[in-house]
Amino acid sequence: MQATRRMMMLGLLAAGLAGCGGGMGLSPAPEPAMRAVPNPAWDAWVAGFRPRALGAGIAPDTFDRAFRGAGFLPQVIERDRNQTEFTRTTEDYLAIAASDERIALGRAALARHAAVLSRIEARYGVEAEVVTAVWGLESRYGERRGDVPVISALSTLAFDGRRGAFFESQLIAALKIVQAGDTDPAQLTGSWAGAMGHTQFIPTSYLAYAVDFDGDGRRDIWSDDPTDALASAAAYLSRSGWQRGQPWGVEVQLPAGFNPGLAGRGTTRSPSAWASLGVRDMDGRAVPDHGPASILIPMGLAGPAFMVFRNFTVITRYNNAENYVIGVGHLSDRLRGRPPIRGSFPPDARGMTMRDRQELQRRLTAAGYDTGGTDGVIGSRSQGAISAYEAANGLPVTGQPSLGLLRRLGG
Repeated sequence: MQATRRMMMLGLLAAGLAGCGGGMGLSPAPEPAMRAVPNPAWDAWVAGFRPRALGAGIAPDTFDRAFRGAGFLPQVIERDRNQTEFTRTTEDYLAIAASDERIALGRAALARHAAVLSRIEARYGVEAEVVTAVWGLESRYGERRGDVPVISALSTLAFDGRRGAFFESQLIAALKIVQAGDTDPAQLTGSWAGAMGHTQFIPTSYLAYAVDFDGDGRRDIWSDDPTDALASAAAYLSRSGWQRGQPWGVEVQLPAGFNPGLAGRGTTRSPSAWASLGVRDMDGRAVPDHGPASILIPMGLAGPAFMVFRNFTVITRYNNAENYVIGVGHLSDRLRGRPPIRGSFPPDARGMTMRDRQELQRRLTAAGYDTGGTDGVIGSRSQGAISAYEAANGLPVTGQPSLGLLRRLGG
């Protein structure tokens, strides 16, 4: 959590770690079951690591207890070496982050945990909807916390050595978590790269910011009860400067001829100064003064525009990816009952709109090639369905959507 996405780009992005938690949020699919296998070289590495861990303050019995059930996980190395970074457009990202299903699940979670979220908001000054939005993106409201043994995963990655120093520091932090009694090694689970619990904290972030909100003597972010995890996320945002009652940002209309060189987080002006340039909210009014603001146009002048404030910057401390921050902010707005994005999104590089891609998914599925949903986001399932259709119909296998393919499926 201490390091932002920009600081971690060279190594940690490939490991699925950014800011506080995992990757770009969006609660990745559950990990396949991972099995430890014998590896004498890993055993030797653990033996060599032991004195370094003890020198960092880990008690011998803690070390031995933590590694008693640990082992080398070759699947972790595979994941680390063979990742493809999907760069989603803001439109695609929001289609997932603020889907109808995720909004409905979030509202149900808000209602189910209303009492504890109210207490968390009172203590830390972070609105319940914001905390819930972070939870929704990081683990799908606790559904996808990860079940990979963290000691095994981190020791495997540290042994592998590609980012050995970082993962060794995370491993020592994980051992400190065990030593403090917050959880035991069997319950210390997370993603394949060590992000843990409802809010996907990496171990060093956990040590720095996790809190025992329910007062049971443990900072438990792993159990079915999300109380400590939600409070920990709120505590971190609060310590980063969250301003209660202030927006993360608002969608705005830009005037004709707006200079795109003025957009970006590096340029800030007062809302009144932006208004003098013709920037208005979606109802044509000047934006109220919520402090210094920047204009973001993540898909260019043809797409939606946002005026963002200090709370946007606070969320970047959790995860510095711009789409992630917009996703958290917009999902929190939807959980409050506010409307979807009102601005239009431009066609993609293939000339397809979201509606075109959704229709393509519907037609493929109807033809017997399951795309795994019709959200308009072309992921691996949709690409596989396209490839299967192309192969079955004697077409060049590209796995890519196109208007031509849409027309062909239309009969």
